[in-house]
Amino acid sequence: MFLSFRDENGSSLGWAVLITVVLGLAGCAKNYVVLLPNDDGTTGKVVVAGREGVTLLEKGREGAAIGGPAGKTFMVSDEQIAEDFGAALAASPRKPVSYLLYFKAGTDVLTPESQADLPEILAEIQRRPVPDISVIGHTDTMGDAAENARLGLVRARSTAETISQLGGSIISADRISIESHGEKNLRVSTPDNTDEPRNRRVEVTVR
Repeated sequence: MFLSFRDENGSSLGWAVLITVVLGLAGCAKNYVVLLPNDDGTTGKVVVAGREGVTLLEKGREGAAIGGPAGKTFMVSDEQIAEDFGAALAASPRKPVSYLLYFKAGTDVLTPESQADLPEILAEIQRRPVPDISVIGHTDTMGDAAENARLGLVRARSTAETISQLGGSIISADRISIESHGEKNLRVSTPDNTDEPRNRRVEVTVR
């Protein structure tokens, strides 16, 4: 039997669906694979290929028997998923969670709205026994690209320091990675020298 994982554009599929398939295989007594939706309701695709041919799973909670007839799928209820894979799901690692925090123009000062999001980030970190955190700084296209690369790094460092201070002994500095993309990876595409608040941000990912 062969499994491949793809999103709707044919790219490699992310963690959420991959772990779903692994859980299906772990529950070999049930002998089926089920595709779970992501938290936002989207799904990728799973191709199950065996001696009988190929079966495509592309709907949330759609399942296929391992070694079953090609193309034959069935829907699996939440209750059945909980019964078959509940223990494995409970024991599986938490999925990475990402947050966007925004800054006042030209500074490493968070907006009041983003300041208010910090407790939620801290709570997510505290839910993980061994948290790993990455902070990536970004800017808009105002000014020089080299200066924006520096500003992105300043924002990332400032955010990491804030998270570490809030977390106290829970969050060690060596578990926070820091980098800057400057103006290279805009959230909102703009021409040069454009003041765009949504690009003045850091992305904090908690794993």
